[in-house]
Amino acid sequence: MELQIAVERVFIQLGRSLDQLNEVQYDYPCVQLSGNTIGQHVRHIIEMFQCLEEGCRTGMVDYEKRERNRQIETDKAYAVELLQKISRQILPENKHLILLVYYDTVATSSEEIHTNYYREIAYNLEHAIHHMALIRVGLREIGGIYVEDSYGVAASTLKFRKQCVQ
Repeated sequence: MELQIAVERVFIQLGRSLDQLNEVQYDYPCVQLSGNTIGQHVRHIIEMFQCLEEGCRTGMVDYEKRERNRQIETDKAYAVELLQKISRQILPENKHLILLVYYDTVATSSEEIHTNYYREIAYNLEHAIHHMALIRVGLREIGGIYVEDSYGVAASTLKFRKQCVQ
């Protein structure tokens, strides 16, 4: 499935950048990220996919129910292991799901939106790329970390850039 391959490519790219970091750098509060760490952004990416996995079991996806697991933020090896696990577990078949959304910080109830597994994988992929753009800023602040030109850039933007060169 093309979607699974795209997630795998992005996770490999993310993993390569993480391989260049030591644990202190992974958990370093970056000034350019308002004191957030690269590890926090990686955790956010992982937990969105984990919420979707859980939603496939229950039929309801609730991204606000993320665990916010500190181990993912601070243990780079554990985070890389989870990225590999997630890319292997993407389901080959689509499935109808209900997405629970909350539009207010004081809302006590959610609204339900009909969606499907493939749509949510696509959303999480684009969301991961967005966070990788932020991670790239943190990597630049740390210095000495190589990332590909396509790191943190949406596929549609890469295609557009390629057309402009021709």
